[in-house]
Amino acid sequence: MRMMIPPVRQRREIDCNLSMFFRLHRRSAFNRAVSDLCRFYGVRRPRFEWFEYIDWGKTAGKTYEDGRIHLVHPENWKRGRIYNKERMWIQMIYHEMGHYLLWVDAERKADAFMRHMVIGLRRPGRPVTAASAQRQTARMHRPHDRNRRRGSNPPSRVRRRVARAS
Repeated sequence: MRMMIPPVRQRREIDCNLSMFFRLHRRSAFNRAVSDLCRFYGVRRPRFEWFEYIDWGKTAGKTYEDGRIHLVHPENWKRGRIYNKERMWIQMIYHEMGHYLLWVDAERKADAFMRHMVIGLRRPGRPVTAASAQRQTARMHRPHDRNRRRGSNPPSRVRRRVARAS
């Protein structure tokens, strides 16, 4: 499926406005970001309603067929959540806007829309912090052997492969 998305320059501006709203709670920054997105797609601006939590804290946003979008406000997003980072909130906004724009086959298309909106936002040449690089290498080299977690010996076919390799 090919998807039309705004150019990188416009996506960076939208992303910057959403970040500003998350940090400073300026309603105008959020309105500007959503208006830019709706103008690009030529759709009416959805109605947003802000909540402390939705569905007992399990849901971050919800889009309805009539164009209403219920969202958790950033002030409430920051407390009481495991994933309370700004980036996660912004991606949730993209996800719900994806639902609004692409109502048919909503879940798959909303996730694809969120991924496409994020691609290319990170400017090349920005230094990667040591902590993030260390986390990524730890993730890459993490053993993924289910048997090791259970405390039992590996299956015999794994032992044979190891024996042949030595």
